[in-house]
Amino acid sequence: MEDEAEIYDGIRAQFPLAFGKQQKSQTSLEAIHNATRRSTAGAAASTASNSNNKTNEALPSLSSDSKAWLDSLRNSKFPNPKPNDSVIGPPRPPPGPVPDEDDEDVMVGPPPPPPGSGEDDDSDVMIGPPRPPVGPSSDSEEDEEEEKNRYRIPLSNEIVLKGHTKIVSALAIDHSGSRVLSGSFDYTVRMFDFQGMNSRLQSFRQLEPFEGHQVRNLSWSPTSDRFLCVTGSAQAKIYDRDGLTLGEFVKGDMYIRDLKNTKGHISGLTCGEWHPKTKETILTSSEDGSLRIWDVNDFKSQKQVIKPKLARPGRIPVTTCAWDREGKCIAGGIGDGSIQIWTLKPGWGSRPDIYIEKSHSDDITGLKFSSDWRTLLSRSFDGSLKVWDLRQIKAPLKVFDDLPNNYAQTNIAFSPDEQLFLTGTSVEKESTVGGLLCFYDCSKLELVQRVGISPSCSVVQCAWHPRLNQIFATSGDKSQGGTHVLYDPTLSERGALVCVARAPRKKSVDDFEAPLVIHNPHALPLFRDQPSRKRQREKILKDPVKSHKPELPITGPGHGGRVGSTKGSLLTQYLLKQGGMIKETWMEEDPREAILKYADVAEKDPKFIAPAYAETQPEPVFAKSDSEDEEK
Repeated sequence: MEDEAEIYDGIRAQFPLAFGKQQKSQTSLEAIHNATRRSTAGAAASTASNSNNKTNEALPSLSSDSKAWLDSLRNSKFPNPKPNDSVIGPPRPPPGPVPDEDDEDVMVGPPPPPPGSGEDDDSDVMIGPPRPPVGPSSDSEEDEEEEKNRYRIPLSNEIVLKGHTKIVSALAIDHSGSRVLSGSFDYTVRMFDFQGMNSRLQSFRQLEPFEGHQVRNLSWSPTSDRFLCVTGSAQAKIYDRDGLTLGEFVKGDMYIRDLKNTKGHISGLTCGEWHPKTKETILTSSEDGSLRIWDVNDFKSQKQVIKPKLARPGRIPVTTCAWDREGKCIAGGIGDGSIQIWTLKPGWGSRPDIYIEKSHSDDITGLKFSSDWRTLLSRSFDGSLKVWDLRQIKAPLKVFDDLPNNYAQTNIAFSPDEQLFLTGTSVEKESTVGGLLCFYDCSKLELVQRVGISPSCSVVQCAWHPRLNQIFATSGDKSQGGTHVLYDPTLSERGALVCVARAPRKKSVDDFEAPLVIHNPHALPLFRDQPSRKRQREKILKDPVKSHKPELPITGPGHGGRVGSTKGSLLTQYLLKQGGMIKETWMEEDPREAILKYADVAEKDPKFIAPAYAETQPEPVFAKSDSEDEEK
C-alpha cells in the first residue's frame, strides 16, 4: 500500500500551483486617489464632467486643469472610427453617381469656379486667411481655462500630515523629496518619510529641540544629511538626517553691549537658513538686532557678525533672513520696515549694498530671491506682498494687498519654473474666508488662482517641490496643526503618491502576543544595586550601634538619690511604684510646710550649730503662710 504522502503528491500534481492560495483583494489606484480628491476642485470643470461621466470613469482622477488640457487634445484630433469598421490603408473614396457612357462628361481635376458677374464678384473676393467665426461667450471661458492649464498647478488631490497640537510654523523638504520636517508652536518637530509611511500618514520621529520654545524655522543642508532647527531660544541646533543631535551653537554674553564682541546671539532667534551651495555655512537672525554666519564644524563662535544699518542707534530685531540661489547675497528684514541686502565679497562688512527704507509699514515675515537675481519678493504683517526689481529699488513693481498675515513665519515660494509665486493668508476674526493659498504670475504680476486650504485655520508656510511637483502648505490654529500636501496623479511624482497607495499592514493570527508579565529581578536583594555612598552614610548615622552613638544623659525625676525615668534603679521599686504600693508624697507636698514640720524638733533637741548660738540668737519669727492670708 502506498504511503499517504505519495498519494497526496500524486493528487496535488493534477492541480495548478496557484490552486488553494488566497488572493488578496487589491484596491485600484483610481479608487485610492478618488479617496484623497479635493472637494473644491474647479466648479467649471465639475459641470463638464457630469455630462461626460462615461468617458471620465475609465480615466484616473484628474485635476480641473489637466482634465481640460486632455479634453482639448482630444477635440483637436479626428474621432476614432469604430472598431468593427477598422480600415487598413488609405480611406476609400466616397460613393458617387455612376458615370455615363460618354467620357466627355467626366470631370478631371478641381471643379471650376461658380459662374457670376464680374464687378459683383470682385467686391466679394476675400484676400488672406478667413476671419474667425463670431462665437458665443463660451470662447472667453475656454481661453481662461487654457490660461489656467498653462501653469499646470497640481491641485486635484490632497493629504494632510497631522500630529501637531498647535499651528505648524516651520516646514522643510529635503532635495530628493523623501523626507519632510514640520515644526510647530507646540515646541516639537515631526519627521515624515514618504518611503516608509503608509496611508495612515504617521511621523516616524518626534523631537523637542528646546523645552518651552516655539519652532520658528527648519532648513536642510545642500546634501540633505543634516538640518538646522531654529527655535525661540538664542541657540540654534543641528541634527542629522535621523533626528540625532549633532551640536548646539553657543550663546553670547548678554552684558556685552557691542554685538560684534559676543560669541553668539543673546536673544531669541527669528529665522535661519542653510547655505544653498556650501554645506558648512549657516545664516541666522535674531531679536538682538544682528545676523550671524556660522561654521557647522565650530559651535563655539560665529564666522561673521552683521549689524544692519539703523536710523538711530539701538537694537532693532531682525525679523527674517534669506540667501539667494547661489549663496552670494544675504537679505535681511529689519524691524523698522527696511530691507537690507549684503553681497559676500572680500573685505565686506556690515554696510549694506542695497538699502530699501520703509519698504513695509510693519514687520517683514518673508523674503525670497528669484534665480536670476533680478526680483525680490517680500511679505509683511501689514497684509501685503511686494515685488521689487533689484535694479531699480526706489519703488516696488507691484503691491498685492488684502493678504492678511498674523504669523511671523509666513513666507513666499516660487514654482519650479518660476512662472508663479505663492503665499498663504491668515484667518481673521470676523472674516468668513478661511486660509487661502494665492498664486501669482511672475511676468504679468497678476493673481492667477486662489485655493482654499482650510476653512478655519491660517496658512503659514508653503513650498512647491521641483522634483515631486507637489505643493506643501502648513496650517493650524491654537488647538490643531497639519501640513497639507496638494498633488495631481497625472502631474506629480513619488512623494504623496507612494504613501497613499501603500495600505497599512493588516493584523493576522501570527501577530498575537500574550500579555507579558514583567519580573523585576532588581527588586530582590541579590540583584539589587548597591546604594550610593551618601545613602549608606545616612543609613549608618541612623543606626545607633553602627554609628557608635553615645548614651544620652538620663533625664526626668528619680528616687533615692538616683535620677532616671524609672524613678529608681531597682526593678522591684519600679514595679511597686507602678502598682501604687510606694507613694511619693514629696512631689505633692508644699516645700514650706515640709521644712516647718521639723521646727519643733530643732527647737527642743538642737544638735550641732543651734546650742552654740542659743544665747545670742534672736528668736526666729516665721512668716505666715500666704494661703492663710487669703482665707482671712
